[in-house]
Order: sequence, then structure tokens, then C-alpha cells
Amino acid sequence: MKNTNWLKEMSWTEFDERRKNCDTVIIPGGAIEVYGPHMPLGSDSIVSAAICELVAQKVNAVIGPMIEVGESASLYQFPGTVKIMPETYAAITRDIMNSMIKWGFKNFMFINMHAGNVPIIGQIAREYQREYGIHCAQIDWWRFTQPNTTDICKNSGWMAHGHASECGTSVMMYLHPEYVDTTKIELVKAQNPKFGKFPDVVTYYEFRDNTYNGILGDATLASPEKGKAIVEKCVNRIVEFMKFEFGC
Repeated sequence: MKNTNWLKEMSWTEFDERRKNCDTVIIPGGAIEVYGPHMPLGSDSIVSAAICELVAQKVNAVIGPMIEVGESASLYQFPGTVKIMPETYAAITRDIMNSMIKWGFKNFMFINMHAGNVPIIGQIAREYQREYGIHCAQIDWWRFTQPNTTDICKNSGWMAHGHASECGTSVMMYLHPEYVDTTKIELVKAQNPKFGKFPDVVTYYEFRDNTYNGILGDATLASPEKGKAIVEKCVNRIVEFMKFEFGC
């Protein structure tokens, strides 16, 4: 079924009409990388598309091109992971923004599912705000869910919000249960004894040093009911911000 908010699904005449009364664009961002043995490599991109659609239903915004791969170098030891270089990601982001600015868009909301993309987007957003007078914001989704779901997830910290753990698995169970193999869901504590000992210090361990299968945390606590609660609460929070900040 055609989604009238996706740029890629509009004809050029439909888009030309839409942009007359819309100056906000949502840019989905994801990754192709290990996401446990129970979920697909494209989980971040799949979730990003779904969240963008839910947000766009509640605001006046066009969903722009998805940046489907990300800076996933730390997960490159797991088969199937695709990484792109930071400068490549930056170039793609700039080109998309340049095009959308040309067509009159002034507000950019990045709904990004992969932590490795966050600093790249942030650097460009600040630069473009100064240069073009536009407004930018970014949702670092899996970090964004943490303060907004303390009443939903049973565990706290990385056990609930670790990679492909309780939160991530719950969200996918709700949005796309067909992609979740429940027979392969596990609890995986960090294999690296140094992990978490100094959480206030930024370190650069390879992801494989902390988990043997791509799960980091307790995915056995996931449920579609939790996923529904997480998605609804977080989508409403994003919508609230966009209406306040962008007036869309």
C-alpha cells in the first residue's frame, strides 16, 4: 500500500504540491549489522522506517531517503555486517540535505537507530544550521528509549538496553514479529570482565570482545506488549518535540 509521506513513493508532481505546505523532513537512519541470532541484520533500518512512518502520521512532515547502512566498524567481526566510512556517511548526508534544502525544507529530524552515526550527523547538523539557517534535531533511538522506558523495561542500564536485548527485541516483536526467531533469544552477559567497570570512561573495545552472538543483555525478558508501550511512548515524545520545535 502506498504511503503518502515517503518521498520515494510520491510522483514529482505530488511532491511539488506537498512541499508548498510542508517544510519538515524526517531522515531515517539505520545499519546492516549483527543484531543477535534472533533478528535480521537490517533490524536498525527496519525499525527506523517503521518509527518514521508512525511519527509522520502525526505531524506534517515528509519522510526523506533512508541511509540504510552506517559506521559499523566495531561490529565488523560478525559475518554480514556492512560498514561505510565516516566520510562516506557524511557525504551522503550532506548530499541529501543539500537536495532537501534546495526544495525548500527548513527543519530536519534525523531518526537514527545506530550509535556510530550519531557524531557524524551531529557535526553536519551544527554546520548546516549555521550556514543555512535551518533547524536540525536527532533521535538517537536506542539511547532515546532509555530515559523514556524506565517504567516499562524490567532491567536497568545495559541489561535492558544493550544490543538486541530486552528493549530492542521487544520493539521488533511489536513492529515486525515475523522477523524475530523466539527460539534463539538469550541472556548474554558481557564476556569481557573489564566491560562496565569504568562506565564514566570512553573505551574502544571490539564488540566481539563482549558478546559471542551479538546480544548484550537479557533478551529473554522481551515481549510485544513491552514493545508496544515503548514505541507509543517514544513516538509521542518525538511528536511533541517536533510540534513544539518545528511547528509541524
